[in-house]
Amino acid sequence: MYRKDTDCVYNPPRHQGVNTPIHTSTANRYLGHTEILYPRSYNTENQNAIVEKLCRLEHGEAGLVFSSGAAATSTVLLSFLQAGDHVLFSQEVYGGTTKLAIEELSKYNISFDFVSSADMAHIESRIKPNTRIIYSETPSNPLLSIVDLEAISAIAKRHSLLTVVDSTFATPMNQNPLLLGFDVVLHSGTKYLGGHHDLCFGAVVTSQHLKDIIYRSAVNLGGSLNGLDCYLIERSLKTLALRVERQNASALQLAQALQDHLAVAKVYYPGLPGHPHHRVAARQMPGGFGGMLSFVLKDAAQTEDFLNRLQLIVPALSLGGVDSTICQPSKSSHASLPESERLELGITDGLLRLSVGIENAEDLLQDLEAALR
Repeated sequence: MYRKDTDCVYNPPRHQGVNTPIHTSTANRYLGHTEILYPRSYNTENQNAIVEKLCRLEHGEAGLVFSSGAAATSTVLLSFLQAGDHVLFSQEVYGGTTKLAIEELSKYNISFDFVSSADMAHIESRIKPNTRIIYSETPSNPLLSIVDLEAISAIAKRHSLLTVVDSTFATPMNQNPLLLGFDVVLHSGTKYLGGHHDLCFGAVVTSQHLKDIIYRSAVNLGGSLNGLDCYLIERSLKTLALRVERQNASALQLAQALQDHLAVAKVYYPGLPGHPHHRVAARQMPGGFGGMLSFVLKDAAQTEDFLNRLQLIVPALSLGGVDSTICQPSKSSHASLPESERLELGITDGLLRLSVGIENAEDLLQDLEAALR
């Protein structure tokens, strides 16, 4: 009905107030009502308001909001998998997702394989008779690898497989996987959707049929949200388009500057023409290339000193907020992986992941250059 930046703000006129009223009650009257309202049933007004907005932004029919991105991921996987099934994961998925597969899925006799982005074109050869899901993440954390969603979707449809993608780094403003043929899109809303480093939640958008299946597991697993957090999430979504537009532009500017810096060995950003999957990213991310980039220092021994010299950019975990943050993935998001696996993925001690905020890009660049000196 409206364009995306309007949909971020727009609320259907259900109330006299412009904003959705906050409903904190966990006890609701049921006599004379066809639906029993309860936060763990994912059906309160504040929960519904977020889902409706995200469905408009992602071009989906239905969805759910969860207490974290990890809750969203685990609930989706456990909704469609059972003992004896097999999953194909992109190798470059978020470290927490890898940990979930290794430590939890194996308990239920669910097998899995990880496929590198370089081999995604040959993923069809990795499909087994018991494969049920292809799970991707694009752009990936922390190396900003790109998966061709249309190509994966076509392969999955030939084999009647479910496709799931973590689109956290892209946000609905830059990429809409459902329009590219994927079945389920996930977000760690803690990042860009919340956008202020003060909310923890996750989101799933999909078809009504698949949502109904996920819902049954969601109720059992209990990863729901309260009304106060939902209100803050809905408020944050109103500025999503503005924030992402600024972050897209600033990240591209910083990536272009860093790739020419003498102290930097390599820059990972899909908006750079030299990125190996730049053309795919340009096709499936029409809104922009995102606010995340990674770069490698030529002298890894200087990594900690570099971080300590930054004045404006904050060495901190998490990402996607209005404040620019930076971290060393080998010591944070992927610290739980054995060193040999980290190095195989390209996650060295000199690798730094930068989440670009909404500060002035020239100020951010000056801060980086001063620390690099």
